[in-house]
Amino acid sequence: MSKLFSPLTIGNLTLKNRIVVSPMCMYSAVDGFAAEWHLVHLGSRAVGGAGLIIQEATAISPEGRISDGDLGIWKEEHIEKLKQITSFIKSQGASVGIQLAHAGRKASTEVPWKGGAQIKPAEPRGWQTVSASAIPFKEGQSSPIALDSAGIEKIKDDFRAATKRALRAGYDVIEIHAAHGYLLHQFCSPLSNQRTDEYGGSFENRVRLLMEVTQIVRSEWKEKAPLFVRLSATEWVDNGWSVSDSVVLAKRLKDAGADLIDTSSGGNSATAKIPVAPGYQVDFASEIKKESTLLTGAVGLITTGQQAEEILQKEQADLVFFAREMLRDPYFPLHAAKDLGADVQWPVQYVRAKN
Repeated sequence: MSKLFSPLTIGNLTLKNRIVVSPMCMYSAVDGFAAEWHLVHLGSRAVGGAGLIIQEATAISPEGRISDGDLGIWKEEHIEKLKQITSFIKSQGASVGIQLAHAGRKASTEVPWKGGAQIKPAEPRGWQTVSASAIPFKEGQSSPIALDSAGIEKIKDDFRAATKRALRAGYDVIEIHAAHGYLLHQFCSPLSNQRTDEYGGSFENRVRLLMEVTQIVRSEWKEKAPLFVRLSATEWVDNGWSVSDSVVLAKRLKDAGADLIDTSSGGNSATAKIPVAPGYQVDFASEIKKESTLLTGAVGLITTGQQAEEILQKEQADLVFFAREMLRDPYFPLHAAKDLGADVQWPVQYVRAKN
């Protein structure tokens, strides 16, 4: 029997299969509001057979957006359209998650198809970025403001409020974005955190904000509902965040109520040399799973059903996250099921095309 198409129960949620649509920014919102694009984009992946669809990085505050095209959940008015999206996804037999995010020093940028450059605070559509320390991501960029104690409290309050809104919007899973060089990652990493207060210096201090955010989200989230945390397992830079750091952190996150580590890498150094290859991050998911006993998700150049099946059969991860492959083929799960000989239920509207 195919393990990729076997169910998995996490807390109070049973996923129909192990295929996850990874959160991918569409940069197509206005003032944080979801639109018809997001309904069709996410909804088509539900029709296509994925077990779990995680909505793109959704900003907890306006200044937390990567670009002004990012989705948001910082005000009540955002909920109505998000409820429509979650309702449709569930109607197709899939589960739905939301990735709560703050971009920190990597905020205030142009959308990718217009170059993705930083928009400086004084420029139209730009705003002041914040971070653990006043260190820009790239040479030539404006420096972020180092968050003071009031600013840190606001971050925590914003995550709390966003969690309550996610609950009302009907999500099954929350994923905290602490990877790819965004704010929570910036606090964890010695590359971007040079503070001397209780949020800087030692490992314990640098991970403090992420731990506090995780505890807050867990306390406001549905009892036993899945809580994921996305980590960059390594920064691919000497003296930066390492896999061993991620193992220690994963153990602490488990104690704080996290259920799964979505295991990615990189994003916090503009000069990192990343040896990209098929499945290049899978070993990180495997090590974190083995050492922490937490569930893990594998992601990164996983493009075939057979590749995903082997990852699961070898017990290197518990879920497989697909990103670009899902952009190329919204119906990838249906095609993978055929390749693996798995009998899955097609949408009734499409059954005539099954054979």
